[in-house]
Amino acid sequence: MTNDSLKELFSQFGEVVEAIVITDRMTGKSKGFGFVTFADEKAAAAAVEKMHRSEVDGRNIVVNVARPREERPRQ
Repeated sequence: MTNDSLKELFSQFGEVVEAIVITDRMTGKSKGFGFVTFADEKAAAAAVEKMHRSEVDGRNIVVNVARPREERPRQ
């Protein structure tokens, strides 16, 4: 998955402002997750609803709303 393919995949739900696949600094390989920023919350909510636990390129994906670190529950 590339930044462009991630943006294309999620653009079906609305305007994608930014799509970033997180990569390892040393190898340049994907770490298996990324972030998509939408222009509006409705598009983001639709993407979560439709894409969470769907299959992309033969892999089940998890889609949720990212939260700042201070809002995440401690484990």
